[in-house]
Amino acid sequence: MKNTKKNISIEKLHPFKDHPYKVQDNEEMETLAESIKVHGVVSPIIVRPLENTTDEYEIISGHRRVMASRKAGITEVPALVVSLDRDAAAIVLVDSNLHREHILPSEKAFAYKMKAEALAHKGYRTDLTSVQVAPRLATEQIAEDAGTSKDTIKRYIRLTNLIPEILQYVDDGRISFTPAVELSYLNEQEQYDLLEQMELNDCTPSLSQACRFKKMSQEQGLTPEVIAAVMSEEKANQREMFKVPMERIRQYVPNANAKQAEDFVLKACEHYRKFLIRQRNRDER
Repeated sequence: MKNTKKNISIEKLHPFKDHPYKVQDNEEMETLAESIKVHGVVSPIIVRPLENTTDEYEIISGHRRVMASRKAGITEVPALVVSLDRDAAAIVLVDSNLHREHILPSEKAFAYKMKAEALAHKGYRTDLTSVQVAPRLATEQIAEDAGTSKDTIKRYIRLTNLIPEILQYVDDGRISFTPAVELSYLNEQEQYDLLEQMELNDCTPSLSQACRFKKMSQEQGLTPEVIAAVMSEEKANQREMFKVPMERIRQYVPNANAKQAEDFVLKACEHYRKFLIRQRNRDER
């Protein structure tokens, strides 16, 4: 079957199963929908025929354009229909989205994992001597394609071992990448015990604490009491904090993570401080 271009009814399009990228109904989506309403879908989406169906298709690239088209009231979109198996399609899906400006850590983690599994199915050798280690040569190929190191790819894939609630902390910028990798070595129950302490005390583990948790988990296991004792230790960066709920800031920086929102607030405070100084100087004249 050759690749073909055609208009396809949105009702015949299906999301790629377990695809790692989040399609969010946010301000950017509204902007895209308005653009499509005026100009249409300029760049065709990429799809493949869905197995065991007649005239149904699985989206490889273009999930956001399809959602925006629905919001814009568009019923058909231009598409390039390609003849790819599931693994080849997964590789194209991952690679076609990694160029986006804003990629969440969880999106990268599950994207790299999906690509590693697809490459493994295609014959790339895996490391069978270690537990939960991504395919060795597969990660080398992914690293080369992404322009980064093999170890970085493996560390991202480790994040897929985090429970969803803690992974959300990583996406929100409340837990940094390196501590998150260390926490990924905790078993599921230990992670939920840690999450309970994080929510109870409104704090997150430092890199030092995360490393200690990993070591204790591997050596003798972690109990809720031990986790509580470690998390109750005072950390220099948590001695005095002023907190504002993210939903109060989101209207000003809709797509920012916690760190970007913090930087925005600090810059806004600095601008306001300068404004007050100018006002005071004018009043004194």
